[in-house]
Amino acid sequence: MTMSHVGRATKAHTPAPAPRRPISPRTFDTIVQISVIVALAAFWEFGARFPFLLPPLSTVLMRLWTDLLSGVVLVDLGLTLYRALTGFFIAAVIGIPLGILMSRSKAVRWFFDPLISVGFPMPKIAFLPIFILWFDIYDTSKIIMVTFSCFFPIVAATYAGTTALDKWPIWSARSFGAKEHEILWEVHLPMALPQILTGLQVALPVGMITTVVTEMLMGGRGIGGAMITAGRFADSVGVFAGIVEVIILGFTVVKSLEYLRARLLIWHPETRR
Repeated sequence: MTMSHVGRATKAHTPAPAPRRPISPRTFDTIVQISVIVALAAFWEFGARFPFLLPPLSTVLMRLWTDLLSGVVLVDLGLTLYRALTGFFIAAVIGIPLGILMSRSKAVRWFFDPLISVGFPMPKIAFLPIFILWFDIYDTSKIIMVTFSCFFPIVAATYAGTTALDKWPIWSARSFGAKEHEILWEVHLPMALPQILTGLQVALPVGMITTVVTEMLMGGRGIGGAMITAGRFADSVGVFAGIVEVIILGFTVVKSLEYLRARLLIWHPETRR
């Protein structure tokens, strides 16, 4: 056998390289998001070298680290998170049942539908002076303000999700003798759950924004109050440190709700992408 035949035989028996596994869309999206954040952080760090009131990112992170060691950041984050989540949960506990009742009762829908339609696009922060007069300048009025802001998107999403259901599963459940409360828990709510969770995902950032704005207007402890105090003393590093705290807190809370949605909708086609 000649050398050329040996070479051809060796090439014939050489296993082909395994094909590379393609990157999943979720991994690609994560890489893009991280790249954008890194690019913005680099722009911030080097853009601050120019003469205007933008402190370098390294200085802001150093302030965050110092405040973290002293416990100031934990107190402010804890208070802001407590007010935002408390108001959000109160709005969910009231709004979800009300949205379901509106879809099942003409009398409830007749009474609340005009109120929801008028209140949804209205700037809720305009009611803050009223809440301060009715309640106090401490946590009660701030939490009620958050509840009021989160209430409308939750009710609207729940009502839309429970009225746009496919009738065939409901008729099938009734034909098998299911009672109305069984249909509600085993048919209505599971089918409307994606839309309800979408309303919660819309309401949660609204609650976070309302909390910070309310703290800015009313003062006191919290991220918003700390940012206003820093601004009054021309402490730009403290202001931007508060902005970074808001970004981190908001990102963590929103991603936690997205994870909860994926766990609750593990049976839904949207989680199989």
